[in-house]
Amino acid sequence: MKGISSRLFVITIGFLFACAARAAYPDRPVTLVVPFAAGSATDSVGRIVADGLSKRLGQSVIVESKPGATGRIGTEYVTKAKPDGYTLLMATSGTLAVNPALHNDIRYDSVKDFSPVLLVGEVPFALVVNNEQPATSVKELIDHAKSRPKELFFAYASPTAQVSSEIFIRDADFNAVGVSYKSSPNAALGLIGNETQFYFIDFGTGLSHIENGRIRALAVAGNPTNLLPGVPAISETVPGFSITSWNGILAPSGTPEAIVAKLNEELRAVLVDPEIRERLGNMGFEVLGTGTPDDFAVLIRDDLEKWDSWIKEVNISAR
Repeated sequence: MKGISSRLFVITIGFLFACAARAAYPDRPVTLVVPFAAGSATDSVGRIVADGLSKRLGQSVIVESKPGATGRIGTEYVTKAKPDGYTLLMATSGTLAVNPALHNDIRYDSVKDFSPVLLVGEVPFALVVNNEQPATSVKELIDHAKSRPKELFFAYASPTAQVSSEIFIRDADFNAVGVSYKSSPNAALGLIGNETQFYFIDFGTGLSHIENGRIRALAVAGNPTNLLPGVPAISETVPGFSITSWNGILAPSGTPEAIVAKLNEELRAVLVDPEIRERLGNMGFEVLGTGTPDDFAVLIRDDLEKWDSWIKEVNISAR
C-alpha cells in the first residue's frame, strides 16, 4: 500500500505541474496579425513591437500580414480566432473607426468583437506628389487641380488615406478621382509612375521615397516634424485640417482578463525601451503606450463617433 501511495503522490504532483505548465502564458509562439501589406507603416510598427514583445514574453511573436479590403480581411480574421491570447491584431483607427463608418457590409464590430490591450501610438501622414507634377506647395496643387477638374487622381490604400483625401478635396473646393491600391507601397509606386498625382502617404511608407527624391512632400497632415524639415502643415493653407492614425493591439473578444493584463504590462515595458522608441521614432511614429485596456476601449468608441460624423458631413461613400 505504501508503494501505491508513493506512486499516486508522484502522479498527482506530475499532474499538478502539467496543469501549471498549461496554465502558463505564453507557452508557445504568439501571432500578431497585421491587416496591411509588408512595407506599410502598420506592418513596420508591428514588426518592431513584436520583436520587443518576443524578448519580454520569452516566446516568438510572429507577424502575419493579411492585407486586403483596406484592412477588413485581416481584422475580421482575428475575430474568428480562439480567444486565448495567441492571436492578436495590430489595428489602426482606419480599420476600427473609419471602415465601420464607411462600409455598410462590414463583418466585425469594433467594440463587441475585440478585447483592447494597448494603444501603441500615432503615425503621421504627408501630402505628396510625383515629380511630374508642377506643384511645389499645397496652394499650387489646389490651383492646378481647379484648372483641370477631375483630371487629377489621388491614391489610397487605407480608409484613413481615402477619407483624408476626400476631406482635403472638400475643404479645398476642387475635384479629383480616387484610385484604390491593395497596399501603401503599391500606392506609392502608382504615384511614382504617374498613375495618380497626389497621395496622403504614411511616414512609414513615404519617408524613404521622399528622402530619395522619388516623390515630393508638399505638407504634413498633422504638426510639422523635424523628419521633414521645412515642410509645413496643411492647416497653414487649409485651416483646421489635421489627420493622424493610431496603431493599437487587441485580442479577440473573450480573451481572459489576466492574459490581457499581462500583455498590457509587457507591451508598456516594450514601449519604454530606448532602442524600440528610437526605431519607431525614426519612422515618424509617436509612441504613446501608457494607457490601460479600458482607456483604449474609450478611444475606440470616441473615434467611431468622430469618423462617422466626418464621413457623413463630407458625404463620403466607399469606393
